[in-house]
Amino acid sequence: MKSTNPYTQEIVFETKEFNSEQIQEKLKLADKAFYSWRKINIKDRTKIFSKLSDILENHAEEWGKVMTLEMGKPISQSIAEIQKCAWVCRYYAENAESQLQSKIIETDAQKSYVRYDPLGVILGVMPWNYPFWQVIRFAVPTLLAGNTVILKHAGNVMESAKNIEKAFDLAGLPKNCFINLPIKHDKIEDIIRNPIVKGVSLTGSKPAGASVAKIAGEEIKPSLLELGGSNALAVFEDCDLKKTAETVISARFQNTGQSCIAGKRLLVHENISKQFLELLKQKVEKLKSGNPMDKEIFIGTLARVDLAKDLEKQMQKSLDQGATLLIGGKRENAYFEPTILTNVTTEMSVFKEETFGPLLACVTFKTDEEALDFINKSEFGLGASIFTKDKNRMEYFIENIKDGAVFVNELVKSDPRLPFGGTGISGYGRELSENGIKAFVNKKTVYIA
Repeated sequence: MKSTNPYTQEIVFETKEFNSEQIQEKLKLADKAFYSWRKINIKDRTKIFSKLSDILENHAEEWGKVMTLEMGKPISQSIAEIQKCAWVCRYYAENAESQLQSKIIETDAQKSYVRYDPLGVILGVMPWNYPFWQVIRFAVPTLLAGNTVILKHAGNVMESAKNIEKAFDLAGLPKNCFINLPIKHDKIEDIIRNPIVKGVSLTGSKPAGASVAKIAGEEIKPSLLELGGSNALAVFEDCDLKKTAETVISARFQNTGQSCIAGKRLLVHENISKQFLELLKQKVEKLKSGNPMDKEIFIGTLARVDLAKDLEKQMQKSLDQGATLLIGGKRENAYFEPTILTNVTTEMSVFKEETFGPLLACVTFKTDEEALDFINKSEFGLGASIFTKDKNRMEYFIENIKDGAVFVNELVKSDPRLPFGGTGISGYGRELSENGIKAFVNKKTVYIA
């Protein structure tokens, strides 16, 4: 399994894949570790994750460089990602005990309550776009709940997966409570069907999610899916144009646009569209592209050449359908210029499909009702942003947007204090906050007469 630097196209790391016997042995070790880990007092568990937050911060630059080499994320953003992981560790270290406390419910019983017991070994299938964050936000609450975790990470970020495993080890997590499995996709089904595995969390594409959900469903095992998104950014006449433009740039172009929660469909009121698009164009022109190891760079490469080619095909198909290229549009190997398309319609590829890269599709609207229709006219349902000062409009859109999250005058982002997840083909279940730590527990009813 090889990691190819998308900026230089050089192979930077190689990892030997586990065979079936090695996988089975690791599953047995994780299962054995579960029965001792679950007995450890929650106060002692949280101490480990407090230490983990410090370890992540101390190694942020070292491990961030590896991340950048593997998948092309600008180095400053790689470091920031690992620092955010430290935040989620600290959040759960401070809150896990209260979140897992039994819930007393008054009934006719002498005592009745709900307790939250761990399930066992949980499989995490994680993507390459946020190599640390996707894993940590799943693994930390799952472990703190008393489960053990096995990780199937993306094949191009195996070195980052090793560093995550190393971080848990340095923090003092008991051996085999977190195990990284260097394997390919063809091994996932057998792992899910293995009786040792009690649940699965996947962050990835719709096809991958559908496959995992089908297998887990056949085995009657819980699954949590965080899939793709095509978030809308709705810009109204009364917004703060300058601040909104800056937010839109971050929403679409951070991580070189490779984010499920990136703002991908820009909806602008027709009365301000010309002014706003010109402002956006000026800001895009100032974005620095280049070697992602340079801390001044904001736009790196896409993670692989084939991903850049796919984005180019989506763009070209939409141009053929009548869209207009406002800025960008050029590709070289895995690099894709920051791009804005205007005159986009709802039938075009860049509106209907998820665009995973630095391409923004712009549509204009006339009324609030039309804007809402555009926002909801998507099979995805991860999140949406609206930019307005009108409180009545805010309430109207908050109530009627079907997505899993609505952010007002801000980009959609994950926060450990808030539940995170989508609707439609963006998946089901919720990560982070109290929801995340209870994603893989037995909510056990206890009734004492």
